[in-house]
Amino acid sequence: MDTTTSTRVVVTGAGTGIGRAAARAFAGQGATVVAVGRREEPLRETAGGRPGIHPFAADVTAEGAAEEIVKVVLDAHGRLDVLVNNAGIATGGPLGTLDRSVITPLLETNLVAPVLLTQAAVPALRESGGVVVNVSTTVGQRGWPANCFYQATKSALETLTRCWAVELAPAGVRVVAVAPGPIDTPIGPHTGLSPEESEAVRAWQLAHVPPGRLGRPEEVAWAITALAAPDAAFLTGTVLPVDGGALVA
Repeated sequence: MDTTTSTRVVVTGAGTGIGRAAARAFAGQGATVVAVGRREEPLRETAGGRPGIHPFAADVTAEGAAEEIVKVVLDAHGRLDVLVNNAGIATGGPLGTLDRSVITPLLETNLVAPVLLTQAAVPALRESGGVVVNVSTTVGQRGWPANCFYQATKSALETLTRCWAVELAPAGVRVVAVAPGPIDTPIGPHTGLSPEESEAVRAWQLAHVPPGRLGRPEEVAWAITALAAPDAAFLTGTVLPVDGGALVA
């Protein structure tokens, strides 16, 4: 990656949680960050007091959104060095309750959108010798009843990470992923679980995390920026768990 100018970064799902923390972490390192999300107000909060963060409201699942995001970045900032595919939803339900109203948004947000955005970004990333960072989940490597389709989309994203790493290596583009474990983010209320069910899930997670606490979005953001850094140039196809040891416990 060329470091003669500040790094140009796109972070999707940047309005809250891990995406917000990642956008702020990159900006704190001097990068120019285009923070993408569906809602303008959370993006403004992400950017508050940080001139390096530029909010851009867009639905990553919309027709033509991938090309529009890349065009905005290139027109305004001239290049693209890092793409962070973070936007995701975690709705679900047990087998027997799933229908297209649940399945389609999960596929479109967690899998189709990263595919199309990465595809649109590849020409620019080739020019910069850039990096794609996908955000998966360690949940995808374990059984989590009643939420298996969410896990399936994230497992597929990890497969794409490995495939793209091999496919794009000759072009000088790296592809890596972070797989967060139980992180203290607002994604919980959007899973469709009742407050009582959400609390039970959190209790189960805490019981299976060796440090006995939830992770912080900033801890995942550290991993994202580290994997994207020039010092990580020999890492590609890597899926890094950031889960407090939950995967091995």
